[in-house]
Amino acid sequence: MHTETDENSILYQGTSGPGLGKTIVLVSGDEEYRSEEALPILARVLAEHHGFTCRVLFAINRETGEVDPATNDNLPGLHHLAEADLMLLFIRFRQLPDDQAKLIMEHTQAGKPIVAIRTATHAFRYAEESGSPFAAYSFRSPDPEGGYGKFFLGETWAGHHGKHGYESTRGVMNAEAKDHPILRGFEPFWCPTDVYKVNALPEDATVLVWGEVLVGMNREDSPHPEKNNPRMPLIWVRERDGKAPIVTSTAGAAIDLVDPGLRRVLVNACYYSLGLGERIPACSEVGANPVNPSYFKMGGFKSGLKPADFLA
Repeated sequence: MHTETDENSILYQGTSGPGLGKTIVLVSGDEEYRSEEALPILARVLAEHHGFTCRVLFAINRETGEVDPATNDNLPGLHHLAEADLMLLFIRFRQLPDDQAKLIMEHTQAGKPIVAIRTATHAFRYAEESGSPFAAYSFRSPDPEGGYGKFFLGETWAGHHGKHGYESTRGVMNAEAKDHPILRGFEPFWCPTDVYKVNALPEDATVLVWGEVLVGMNREDSPHPEKNNPRMPLIWVRERDGKAPIVTSTAGAAIDLVDPGLRRVLVNACYYSLGLGERIPACSEVGANPVNPSYFKMGGFKSGLKPADFLA
């Protein structure tokens, strides 16, 4: 694997594996779940063990040039999406300038593959007075209802189902989808983040993994006696006529990726969305567990760092 960095991004260049020749652009930018740490973790796995070329983009403070998730209006490097085979999206409440938002929407509206993580269901939040044509994709937009998340991914921000910071999550296979390629090598996984509420998914969506709410913040905790009937979808895939699949996971904070079971599902999701489902290994290699990723916390990002400092 070869790595490069510039002022706005990190590049992981795979050298062998089924992903050779395929490019993934991973777009980070949220204030709480440490997407700026999570996506380099995934990019390294995808490049080193599977051969993909992976470029990670960051929210950048215009004045300091530092990685700054609180800067919600600057995601430089999105022009790389023009050459991307897959966009892996993990952003929250962005109000991007039109020339940047346009690049995300061009990839999306072209029907190209997307893997979306956690807060991507509420990717955009524009002020009413913004005047941007992309304000229609704000998470509470009436038209299209639910904005980008609801229209493309299948759900927008609907609230916490588990109690945030008090009730963690176990990812449980949907037995009806047990033969789906994304679930190859599946094992139940645990996430410190809570289960998001999902009101309804479109008819073309298949739930792959259910989110089981646990009574506490430990892997061994019992299922919540009241919040798992029904369980909420945690990971699903939309199969769209004439377009590539979209896979959405509401798990995937940096701290969640300590569990290899979740990393494996996300790696498999990249294969599948790119039309490589038949090449998913019996048990995808996901590397060593990341060491000490930051816990989720609003505004708790590491300050004073440039993209190169996030090389996983």
